[in-house]
Amino acid sequence: MVHVQLGLFSQLLAYAAFGLFFQGTYALEKPWKACPNYKVFSEKRHFPAEGSLKLPLQRPVHACRTFHSDVVENKILEVKDALGDTDLARLFENCFPNTLDTTIRWHSPEKDDPQTLVITGDIPAEWLRDSAHQLAPYHALAPKDKQLAMLLLGAIQTQSEMIIQFPYCNAFQPPKKSYIHGEDNGQSDVVTPSYDPLVVFECKYELDSLASFLRLSYKYWKATSDNRIFTTKWLAAVEVIYTVLEQQSISTFNEETGLPRNPVYSFRRRTDAGTETLALSGRGFPVQGNGTLIRSAFRPSDDACTLQYLIPSNAMMAVELGHLQEMLSANGKHSLAQAAQSWTKKIREGIEKYGIVEHPVFGRVYAYEVDAYGSAIFMDDANIPSLLSLPYLGFVERDDSVYLNTRKMVLSPQGNPFFLKGRLIQGIGGPHVGLRNVWPMSLMIQAITSDNDTEISELLNIIKRSTNGLGLMHETVDVSNFSLYTRPWFSWANSLFSELIMDLLERKPHLVKKKSA
Repeated sequence: MVHVQLGLFSQLLAYAAFGLFFQGTYALEKPWKACPNYKVFSEKRHFPAEGSLKLPLQRPVHACRTFHSDVVENKILEVKDALGDTDLARLFENCFPNTLDTTIRWHSPEKDDPQTLVITGDIPAEWLRDSAHQLAPYHALAPKDKQLAMLLLGAIQTQSEMIIQFPYCNAFQPPKKSYIHGEDNGQSDVVTPSYDPLVVFECKYELDSLASFLRLSYKYWKATSDNRIFTTKWLAAVEVIYTVLEQQSISTFNEETGLPRNPVYSFRRRTDAGTETLALSGRGFPVQGNGTLIRSAFRPSDDACTLQYLIPSNAMMAVELGHLQEMLSANGKHSLAQAAQSWTKKIREGIEKYGIVEHPVFGRVYAYEVDAYGSAIFMDDANIPSLLSLPYLGFVERDDSVYLNTRKMVLSPQGNPFFLKGRLIQGIGGPHVGLRNVWPMSLMIQAITSDNDTEISELLNIIKRSTNGLGLMHETVDVSNFSLYTRPWFSWANSLFSELIMDLLERKPHLVKKKSA
């Protein structure tokens, strides 16, 4: 699975000053002490550099990569050869393998119980959502590479264990069996239900985290037809998800007494940032239970929801429950499949009833958040799931009329308070970083969900310049100064860029392929 090239050892010695980042199983197999801390590595330009933007090669040397796949390497060569823009080719070369190169913190390829820990990048913990998206570009290649398939299968099984233990948590420490010490997140959160900080890195309840686990499972199964995912643990995780859906679909108030119920989940953090904790002693603002929509305490940005029926997350869950029904039905789990079918129907009905709202300028649109009392928030956030990403998620088609109205709204400063403009870039940001920072991720989703050639070409031009000459996607960039960015090692954005390029090669080849002689 992992190959060591001792001929590169002289190169590794040059990196010794950067210190040890990875540890655990691989520490016995690789000279990790000579490998760079990739966060430091990613903020420096490395040679060779090529193309009009002189973007550098930002991959660690072979012996410092955390996972190797010949099939992935061949795909890189294939795509580079197909692309007509050298800068896009270099970005793909850096971004497509970034998750495998740098974030497989631990992998145990045991046949009966594979396990995989995928960290986000510069934060050494696994987010359920991020890791599912980080691995997304590799599912299609898994049938050609048994070791890659085992890596993905391990990621699914590890997430199953995480969800069974603490289904309301979003980010996790390395498993005990990895013998890797986790890191404290520096907070003293008061959370119900309680959790074990040796297992959990952060415990923000985000509906999309559970949907991301289902998405990871479905994409792997659909690509491989591998029924090994249907383990006792995986099925137990599905049942736990059903329990969460039940618990989070009820009203804040007891309909008979009129009194507030004791919340199943609450979260309090000592902070001066309103988006980092929940109102009303950690329970969040009230929602009216309707048996259809599902609460989410936090957004996919890890910011607190204002109104807890977060429409993009409900849309994603509806799609993935439909996929879950398909998987379960194909494997004879009819009772669980019927439950999935019932939930996806109810959530879609709830979105139709409460989530589509008349906007005074843009007409019928999807609201970002609602409470089923009649309140609605008109905005969008860059993180997926978002309103802009609804076709990418599979919830609607690109030409759906309500989506097109919503798209106009969220890509307008008149409709979205977090559509930000500056001298170099315009796009969707969010409250997580502030009012000067656009997430390049939002431009990628804008391109993936667009059929307009001019729009897509302009977005590609901005995206490739947004790296500040470093050749990797950043979490956010300042609207007028690309040298002011956050998170240089943010693997999810690198994977999404790879998805964009492969999408365009299939859907809009005339925009990105080499021109015939």
